Amino acid sequence: MVSPTDVFAARRIAGHVHRTPVLVSRTIDALLGAEIHFKCENLQRTGAFKIRGATNAVRSLPVDTEVVATHSSGNHGAALALAAAEMGLRAIVVVPKDARPSKRAAIERYGGEIAPCEPTLAARETTLEDVCRRTGATFVPPYDDERIIAGAGTAALELLEDCPGLDQTWVPVGGGGLAAGTVVAADGAAEVILGEPRLACDAKLSLESGVLHEPLPPKTVADGLRPRWAGGTSTFSAPPVPGCAWRRKTVSAIGPDFSPLS
Repeated sequence: MVSPTDVFAARRIAGHVHRTPVLVSRTIDALLGAEIHFKCENLQRTGAFKIRGATNAVRSLPVDTEVVATHSSGNHGAALALAAAEMGLRAIVVVPKDARPSKRAAIERYGGEIAPCEPTLAARETTLEDVCRRTGATFVPPYDDERIIAGAGTAALELLEDCPGLDQTWVPVGGGGLAAGTVVAADGAAEVILGEPRLACDAKLSLESGVLHEPLPPKTVADGLRPRWAGGTSTFSAPPVPGCAWRRKTVSAIGPDFSPLS
């Protein structure tokens, strides 16, 4: 189980990732009647928080590791490619054929090799197994891994340091790595609320029932929130941290025309 000590230890990634800024908006505060602080991980290296977990994981591997592999629709793959390149490692990323071209390009730009697969979880897993068998690669999971969770949790740790006294921390949940890391990092200092698309709410269903639910057919433009919530050994055992509320909320994804997706 991941502990706050693990998240603090993951701060060894400092110097390899950005300490992203926290921004505020008087307009949004007025609209919501609350003080809102945005942890801008969109300004992080590779454009997402994923570099935190990938860097922590890669820098925790045995020194004789030569090749790493993973499956990803984009962000984790790009993060792993960069983290591996900076350690002189080869990175192979299994990517669904329907992944956004911009995300595929980012993986290759950071030095990763793409192994295409059909857009199903079974195809991802089968292709990944084949890659690891052929190359001897070490699998670095996109979310259900203690090193990934601890690394992701450093974003929340920074937020709570920069904005002491927060009442709540809102986190999107896809695979569950960032969500679990945030719960652990908060350690009861703030209520953690998870958000996911209403039509891809397997995390909510799994946590409420205590049984891992298979993913719903997700109809959302938020492709980063489409993966099945891992709910494995690491993510499922992270909450609840004593003194920390674990509330789930679902939201309707909004399409380009600003109407709810049906």
